[in-house]
Amino acid sequence: MLLKKDQLFDALLIIVGNAILAIGVGVFVLPIHLLSGGVAGIAVALEPLFHIDPGIMINVLTVVLFLVGALLLGKKFALNTVLSTIFYPLFLTIVTTVFDEQVTTSLLLSSVYAGVLCGIGIGLVFRTGASTGGMDIPPLIINKYTGISLPTLVMITDGLTVCLGIVTYGLEAALIGLISVYLTGIMIDKVLLMGGHDAKNVMIISTHYEEIMSKIYTDLNRGATVIQAMGGYTKEQRPMIMIVVSKKQLPALNRLIHHIDPEAFVVVTDTTEVQGLGFTYQEEL
Repeated sequence: MLLKKDQLFDALLIIVGNAILAIGVGVFVLPIHLLSGGVAGIAVALEPLFHIDPGIMINVLTVVLFLVGALLLGKKFALNTVLSTIFYPLFLTIVTTVFDEQVTTSLLLSSVYAGVLCGIGIGLVFRTGASTGGMDIPPLIINKYTGISLPTLVMITDGLTVCLGIVTYGLEAALIGLISVYLTGIMIDKVLLMGGHDAKNVMIISTHYEEIMSKIYTDLNRGATVIQAMGGYTKEQRPMIMIVVSKKQLPALNRLIHHIDPEAFVVVTDTTEVQGLGFTYQEEL
């Protein structure tokens, strides 16, 4: 039953993501011939050369790339992505029919809104392990074999797509299109991390580690782990405290450490996702 609910939720995310993507493309890319990433960017860039309607080219490329993705990324990917292959062309047809006139004549404004909307749409679909069935399939294939992050690969692929339009639309149009590509990559990254618990991972080396740990337990109500570390130069064995705290708890932790041992060595790093007691669930009393 739980698995079926997860599958239904994933299907909903795919449909909503494709709807948002279609709005970004249909309202801000196609009417103004904005150079952007994805199959829409290729369709716009090649239209002056081949005189093929961008809508038709988008539909053809979507199907072809879906077949390539199904071949290289497997059956599960194909089953997830078939929804996008059906709904994206459908939504795009509806959006371009409803918005048959330009919402704005500003290329810069269109670039910003297209980047944000397309990034949100693609990000929602990526969260399910599927694809929009377009030019995000090549990044998914490369990610599978290299491990390079998806947002980075999407930005590179879309950047190359925009550069293709330099021949037909000129350098200025391509530079404006790169803004859309950059914003798309940022929004994909934000959506993929959405729902994670933003926290700080803190490493503490101090001769007063026991007192610091005691205060962490009583004052912050957080657990901590002691790791045996060794000085690289002195070869001395020293206990190191590792603790994960929420952002708002970090100032209190810093004050606590400084009060006990002003000479403590402290390293703080960002943690984008934490699972476990105190973050994804609370202790039952």
